[in-house]
Amino acid sequence: MGKTWEELEQACLNCQRCALADTRHHVVFGMGPRNAEIMCIGEGPGEQEDLQGIPFVGRAGKLLDDMLELIDLSRESNVYIANIVKCRPPQNRDPLNTEQDACIDYLRAQVALIRPKIIVCLGRIAACRLIREDFKITKEHGTWVEKSGVWMTAVYHPAAILRDPSKRPDTFLDLKSIQKKIQDVCTHTY
Repeated sequence: MGKTWEELEQACLNCQRCALADTRHHVVFGMGPRNAEIMCIGEGPGEQEDLQGIPFVGRAGKLLDDMLELIDLSRESNVYIANIVKCRPPQNRDPLNTEQDACIDYLRAQVALIRPKIIVCLGRIAACRLIREDFKITKEHGTWVEKSGVWMTAVYHPAAILRDPSKRPDTFLDLKSIQKKIQDVCTHTY
């Protein structure tokens, strides 16, 4: 695994660790300022992300941008966005555990380089991988846990909110909780 951003990104772009490499158009490495105190982490790229090589660019990405804007965050200025897996699973299915296992070291290296103070898991898959294996998104969204000095929470995945708009009020409250945590623990986000 690369020790610099350039080495890490090159290793990721050339990755052949799992079968997702055979069907991808682009590796979706991540984007945002590399000194961000906040990371948003989803499960994996969808069709538009695979075609463009950028995380969260479809309808769910537009909603994510709107969600971040509500609490004065943006991928351009103060949030780094990445995924558990860097290549699109076929038909946007959930990434298999073997695919997550093949890719997780890239994410760990990104986290090690960024050293965020807060990680926001976007959806159940990311929360189960990063917070706790049996995480229940419908019951535990918006709760906080500290792991290795990093504050972690999970919100509904933007695609889930698009499918079920009744999740919007809970998500708004979760976003306000994230905003408060940023004010409490971050030094240069706002």
